[in-house]
Amino acid sequence: MGSIDLKTTNTTTPVSDGKIHRSPLLALILISGAQLMIMLDLTIVNVALPSIKAGLGFSPTALSWVVDAYTLVFGGLLLLGGRSGDIFGRRKMFTIGVSIFAAASFAGGLADTQGLLIAARAIQGIGAAIASPTALALIATNFKEGKERTEALGIFASVSAAGASLGLISGGFLTEYINWRWVFFVNIPVGALIAIGAPMLLRESEKQKVKADVSGSLLSVAGIGSLVYGLIHSASTSWSNKITVESFIAAAVLLIAFVIREATAKQPLLRLGLLRNRNRSGAYAIMLVVAGSLFALWFFLTQFLQEILGYSPIKAGLAFLPMTISVMLIAKFTSRLVRRIGPLPLLSYGAFAISVALFWLSHLNVHSTYLGTVLPALLINATGIGITFATIFPTAMTALAPRDSGLGSALVSVSQQIGGTLGISIMLTVSAGIANSKLASLVSSHSGASKALLVQQATAYGWSAGFKAAALMAFIGGVVALATIRNSGAIR
Repeated sequence: MGSIDLKTTNTTTPVSDGKIHRSPLLALILISGAQLMIMLDLTIVNVALPSIKAGLGFSPTALSWVVDAYTLVFGGLLLLGGRSGDIFGRRKMFTIGVSIFAAASFAGGLADTQGLLIAARAIQGIGAAIASPTALALIATNFKEGKERTEALGIFASVSAAGASLGLISGGFLTEYINWRWVFFVNIPVGALIAIGAPMLLRESEKQKVKADVSGSLLSVAGIGSLVYGLIHSASTSWSNKITVESFIAAAVLLIAFVIREATAKQPLLRLGLLRNRNRSGAYAIMLVVAGSLFALWFFLTQFLQEILGYSPIKAGLAFLPMTISVMLIAKFTSRLVRRIGPLPLLSYGAFAISVALFWLSHLNVHSTYLGTVLPALLINATGIGITFATIFPTAMTALAPRDSGLGSALVSVSQQIGGTLGISIMLTVSAGIANSKLASLVSSHSGASKALLVQQATAYGWSAGFKAAALMAFIGGVVALATIRNSGAIR
């Protein structure tokens, strides 16, 4: 098995559960399918929120927890979920995580009360926190290091990068033409196929006989959970809100205690030595800021397309299709290029290209058009996303011992999840503050104008500021790449 292509080949490496004919193509489809399901869920539910609000009688405040319950649990348990695969077996925990996710999706689709839906979303977060990092780690288990693994990671990256945009498209179709409950039900057949196919198509990793780091686990869950909660709360209130500040203080104390615990534990949950590799640490930092900028793009641009350009949810989702297709093609090409020229030029270009695209979008206003302003920015952004994601995954996983693959992949997911939550929080704060100030100015200078038109103009002005802040985050990612990433020995 030299490369991943359309022909099916067999591997003969013995595995713990016997010799089974395995197709690398089907194995990759299985792993990438799980990641796609999880990435879709980041945005597919957002499109259905107005229908969910009407169907179950949510208040605006309570409705936010349909998204936040998932985000909070997913982010808080990622580190523990990734480590569970190293200890108990990645295939086993991957199957368990996918099964939990699918079962919770079924419960969410059937939910007839607000409490049941929010609980189902939290349980989905548990499943995603186990399945996402173990999915990435399973590529290290099932594909040989070198060209084969790099190409597998490139395809995995393209699915991850395109998943959120595909969620907007599928969410619009399901909500408008069927029912909002199908944004949950759609996960059931996919999850069932993956859970059934995993034992037949994937190798199991070697289990580690180590004592559970209970103290480290509790500190990591509480610390990351407090940080994510503080970011979520700041987005709906303010950065100076008492609960927001207290959450950040608690997160700082808990995470410092976690680092101290891991530095002294005989069998830590997180070996701090993993962070000494500058390429790996740089990749985590780049993922943090790039994810923040991209989550802001999806959040703001979908609103602009619907509220300013008057697009329906489906049309707004389809507006991202050129970017989605471009991302997948570019990521596939980049997976071959990364081994030739190394990660430094690719990661720096990717982050800077995203920054340029977001700065372009900061010029959106009530007179902007899709073809004239939005589409060119999306295509520039596609080159940045495709190149960055196809490079960042192999860079983050490079030189990892097999025993640490699950934990290393979990750190990628943690960076992505925290970065996305941080990005939305910052952009909401910036855009809301600028929009309110602009509205006050417009009202005082245009007393006879339509209030609805002035609100629309002020809102677009606020989004423009939000895009500029997102562009700055992506630019920082490019600077981090130049400062930390080295080509020598980076990708094998």
